[in-house]
Amino acid sequence: MIKTDVFDVIVVGAGHGGCEAALASARMGKRTILLNLYLDNIALMPCNPSIGGPAKGHLIREISALGGEQARATDESALMMRWLNTSKGPAVRALRAQCDLHDYHRHYRRVLENCPNLELHQDTVVSLVVSNGRVTGVKTLYGLSYSGRAVILTTGTYLDGRVHIGDVNFSSGPLGQIPAHGLSESLRDLGFRMGRLKTGTPPRFHSDSIDWSALEIQEGEIEPQAMDLWDEPRVYREMTCGIGRTNRKIHDIILENIERSPIKSGNIIGTGPRYCPSIESKVMQFPDKDSHPIFFEPVSRGSKEIYIQNFSSSLPYDVQVQISKKLPGCENVRIMRPGYAIEYDYVDPTQLNPWLETKSIKGLFLAGQINGTSGYEEAAVQGFMAGVNAVLTMRDEEPIVLGRHQAYIGVLIDDLVTKGTKEPYRMLTSRCEYRLLMRHDNADRRLAPIGRKLGLIDDERWSALQKTWDSLDREVRRMDKVRISPNDSINSDLYSVGEPPIDRSVTAAELLRRPNVTYDLISRHVESPEEDRSITRRVEIEVKYAGYVARQERTVAKIEGMESLIIPDDFDYRSLSGMLAESLEKLESIRPRTLGQAGRISGVTPTDLQLLSLALSVRRRKCPDEKAV
Repeated sequence: MIKTDVFDVIVVGAGHGGCEAALASARMGKRTILLNLYLDNIALMPCNPSIGGPAKGHLIREISALGGEQARATDESALMMRWLNTSKGPAVRALRAQCDLHDYHRHYRRVLENCPNLELHQDTVVSLVVSNGRVTGVKTLYGLSYSGRAVILTTGTYLDGRVHIGDVNFSSGPLGQIPAHGLSESLRDLGFRMGRLKTGTPPRFHSDSIDWSALEIQEGEIEPQAMDLWDEPRVYREMTCGIGRTNRKIHDIILENIERSPIKSGNIIGTGPRYCPSIESKVMQFPDKDSHPIFFEPVSRGSKEIYIQNFSSSLPYDVQVQISKKLPGCENVRIMRPGYAIEYDYVDPTQLNPWLETKSIKGLFLAGQINGTSGYEEAAVQGFMAGVNAVLTMRDEEPIVLGRHQAYIGVLIDDLVTKGTKEPYRMLTSRCEYRLLMRHDNADRRLAPIGRKLGLIDDERWSALQKTWDSLDREVRRMDKVRISPNDSINSDLYSVGEPPIDRSVTAAELLRRPNVTYDLISRHVESPEEDRSITRRVEIEVKYAGYVARQERTVAKIEGMESLIIPDDFDYRSLSGMLAESLEKLESIRPRTLGQAGRISGVTPTDLQLLSLALSVRRRKCPDEKAV
């Protein structure tokens, strides 16, 4: 075994999580090496080359506010951008971008190769080196041994990956990439509980073989947009997407061949994603539905390849051809790549601390699909947090644990380490109790101060944020002061949007709080400053929803009492008499960090929580030096 240099941080895997982990640790001054089994698949997009959407778009905005890279990579590679959930209120609105997967990869590779303190190397990690309960390095397929103070595993779907297409199955990573063997065995030998998960992709079509006139065409927004807080907004309408639906003929062909599906035959043992099932799973689960929506999405400026969203399949290739030709506009379609399912190993995430360091081995961090999640965005934010916290623990500083009221990132990680997952986890807005506090538009205010403190936001960007915040606050205050008197013009506008007229002088803020009144409507009746559209949109949201936001903030204040009550690492749960056996087992297994986290563990009852709270109070009186966070 050849010895190499000693690094502060070793990152294993250069997918979306690995790239963010490596950049965060290197930018925070630690000597970092990023090991990947093939350098040409850095930041690979093996599934749909899109970023954002409900909840996922929130994650991207949050990583931008903290100083991460994914939002910039998205802006540089975007082909089109659209706002989603625009009719459902500001809490769930989010941007989604269709990206050029090659430009996205090139952006990350360029940034990685030019980042100080960061080295890239092509190799496959086959085992971890652990001494006295602490990771000290890794060993590789090439016979190299890397020493490091922290190791971050971001292995994606490569751990003992196996691809399934009908009865055909073989060892593989996604899209024909080589899989990673050896590391899973090393993790099991170290005592980690592991399982198998499954995800999949659809067949890819040649664009010229599609009759696009048979599809509804979807274009990007005409208003300039940007994912990153500091990028110049642009109009992304370079390419369009097509919308169609499956039909009964397709469903019948699937049902006639369902026994040939590896999902039905039992060849696949891993659990698939509930919120992104294969087309054959949809047909079986919803037999009463005659059709399902599908989207024809480009993958690159220089390619004819079209990704068929919502048409994922692991059926035999001949069946994929049959059902593809029954899609609208696809009678003569040519398949460029078959759809497939891929199984891979993951680690039960309840074995992690909330800062993504494993509980049993110091210095070992896990991020992304190895923790049971799905999605480029979920992987990226976990990688970022793992990279940051690896550095902070080296400095003997408190790691960052974002609360469920602070960020979607906090909800994602808390769900994983508290509840675990038996299926690929996907971030959803419905998982967040405080959605109105964690909007797409206010991620900068929530999280940029943390990124600034970490040294990941420079003076120029910080100054730009402060200028934005000053403009926003000034305009919100002005809305509370400027008054509008009743007249025919304002009442006519109010009538046109279904609002009753005013019969007395009111403030602009009072009027703006009405459901159908917009900032633009008010601006027609009072002199308004020349503000960027992004500012005025935020003013409208902050004024209109101020009461609801204040209510959620009061709820958070009450709950923070439980979140601040720390459970000592050595707490003996078996000393509690009267606790249910299921609660005892889960508390001992997960070992929650706080009383609030204990209350979110499935199976822990309110009575069990009261017993635990009482015991912690008694212990605190006996040991007053044990402080709350």
